[in-house]
Amino acid sequence: MTLTDDEVDTQLPDEWDRQGDEIVRTYEFDDYLNGVSFASDLAEIADEEFHHPELIIGFRSVEVRLTSHEAGGITDDDIRLAELFDDEY
Repeated sequence: MTLTDDEVDTQLPDEWDRQGDEIVRTYEFDDYLNGVSFASDLAEIADEEFHHPELIIGFRSVEVRLTSHEAGGITDDDIRLAELFDDEY
């Protein structure tokens, strides 16, 4: 079940933004390999949770986009995964 706009606003972790039906955060790094390593760590967490984000690896950044396609928007699963990712950072 998707969250209401108010629920997303109150539950969205710091540093995350809402863009339509997704929540988005860009993590910054000192160099490319640190970002790649972080993306790999996130991929393992996502696989364990069976909830897979879009990860965009840049030169010194990793952009993460979360949504629940099967539900048609943002769910508790997205918020939970965002929090797990922030714990990893």
